[in-house]
Amino acid sequence: MKLVVVGGHARDIGKTSVAASIIAATRDLGWTAVKLTQYGHHVCTTDGVACECAATDPAHPFAIDRETSLEGRTDTSRFLVAGAREAYWARTPQGGLGQAMPEIRRLIAGKPYVIMESNSILRFLRPDLYLVVLDWDTADFKSSARDNLDRADAFILVEPQARHPAWEKVPLNLIERRPVFRVRPPDYFPSDLMPLLRRIL
Repeated sequence: MKLVVVGGHARDIGKTSVAASIIAATRDLGWTAVKLTQYGHHVCTTDGVACECAATDPAHPFAIDRETSLEGRTDTSRFLVAGAREAYWARTPQGGLGQAMPEIRRLIAGKPYVIMESNSILRFLRPDLYLVVLDWDTADFKSSARDNLDRADAFILVEPQARHPAWEKVPLNLIERRPVFRVRPPDYFPSDLMPLLRRIL
């Protein structure tokens, strides 16, 4: 199995768009795509909305749904539209990804090409390629991204408006040591990424 992981330092910076663009550019590989979401306290893994069950409620340790819609209205549907053979959405409480790992491993077992949208999955799986999406204009920097910066094989930089990153206490030297591919929405696939993909996959 070849595993590509697409992470990012914050929400809504284009991780899904990057993953979908990779699937579309290499759709001949027949990807299995998995989006991982970890919810905070008092958010139910069943449907992702606020509820009265605590994150530690054993009745809701995790939820995994297979996507079937080709309407493109959800992130996992976008993966199918891009050309993925299968797409799944896994949800766990914050810090509870380990409980879902046996089922996730079962889902991807025997699949030749798997792409996952997550940073936290690196605690459990070693990808063949780890890409991190960056947006200078978004100040938030998740700890899961910060902790794994040194594991990134390359970075996808969403074309910034600012001249300098808005982040604080982020070791930029770790980013400067790796290839950085720039993208300008709505195009999230840098053509110069293809040689790296083909070499690894």
